[in-house]
Amino acid sequence: MCLQEAHLTRNEKPWGTAHAIWVAKHVINEPFGVINADDYYGVASYKQLADFLSSSKDGVSDYSVIAYFLRNTLSEHGTVNRGVCSKDSEGNLRKVVECIKIKRDEDGCIRFPIENGFQTLSENTLVSMNMWGFLPSYFDHCQKLFINFLKDEGEKLTSEFYIPSVIDDLIKNDILNVKVIETESDWFGVTYQEDKPFVMEKISELISNGIYPSNLWA
Repeated sequence: MCLQEAHLTRNEKPWGTAHAIWVAKHVINEPFGVINADDYYGVASYKQLADFLSSSKDGVSDYSVIAYFLRNTLSEHGTVNRGVCSKDSEGNLRKVVECIKIKRDEDGCIRFPIENGFQTLSENTLVSMNMWGFLPSYFDHCQKLFINFLKDEGEKLTSEFYIPSVIDDLIKNDILNVKVIETESDWFGVTYQEDKPFVMEKISELISNGIYPSNLWA
């Protein structure tokens, strides 16, 4: 199945985050960042990503992931799923492991369920919140993997092609390095309806403190 045929046979739903980036391949010709549009990442994290991208160019193999401390990404109203990052001695990403139903328990410890009980995570566990720094070479790497994905999963309406899948393949095959950039920025989003008042309050504080204008589009 070619890519054009795949778009014709399944147009009800995109194929996930990696596919969402791939469709912009004709309009992006420079280093670029990727985020979730409905999340707040913090001013400092954007500066860290911009600093990395401004010194990046194809021919230099590194991409990057902005890694948040788990303590800055939890919800008070329920469990969360997070991609736990591990890195090597040179600060390059080794893998991202999806851990589900993470929460802070009443004793203050952060845990998530495993087959035989629970596993504890450190406050300073590094997690990916889907904030990445890429170069245009991403599109060629992604397309090769996307073609294989379509052959195996393309006609399934529930199949998804995720960014970590692309990154994992590139790391495992020693094609490139992904630099882990630690940030102290707070992350927040509306995971639960009960999160909404907190997010509204935090945005109001940012505006009151002059960090953001009251009208972003002015």
